[in-house]
Amino acid sequence: MQIGARIRDHRTQAGMSQDDLAMRVYVSRQTISSWENDKTYPDVQSLLLLSEIFDTSIDDLIKGDVETMTSTLDSDATTMKRLGYTMLGFLALMLLALIWQTVQLVVWDWPFAQTLPTFVLALMLWGIAMFAAVWAERIKKEHDLVTYHEIVSFWKGEPIDRDTPRGRRLRLIPTWMKVIRTIGMTLLAAAIGAFVGYGGSALVNLLLG
Repeated sequence: MQIGARIRDHRTQAGMSQDDLAMRVYVSRQTISSWENDKTYPDVQSLLLLSEIFDTSIDDLIKGDVETMTSTLDSDATTMKRLGYTMLGFLALMLLALIWQTVQLVVWDWPFAQTLPTFVLALMLWGIAMFAAVWAERIKKEHDLVTYHEIVSFWKGEPIDRDTPRGRRLRLIPTWMKVIRTIGMTLLAAAIGAFVGYGGSALVNLLLG
């Protein structure tokens, strides 16, 4: 692969730092570094911006690397889509497990110790969902995707518009804060599921006397 070396050479010749180039392409400095080290590859929109900034053609930037770039981007997009479905599926199963545990506690009046296997199952399902989420987050970070529209465009292989108010705002949020927010949303979903399960179980218990 030569595209990383070409980007670095053009950037050096233009007297630009990675931060300077990142600002003009609307990505992070880490993304520029990943491009230059051939860890990830620029999407169509980024290539257009790079060609304008360096006053060169896209063909000059990617010659000889098109097949590898396309294969890698398609593979990452497919993997990310599958991880998204996996995360949602296992979170749904986790909620069902918590609801089932609530039924055991409220309707059947089981002691907590007897419902422990169901709770452990819910934790395992949550763990799998979080593993998928972390993996997907790594791919998002590698390709500098922060908004829903950017992710959808990446999935579809369309140009990614990163120069949006929301995109610029989200790129200023530290990674640790994004992780805490993700975990918080997951715990909130679990709490809602448990509440719904408790309410439904209490209603059934009331109706059945």
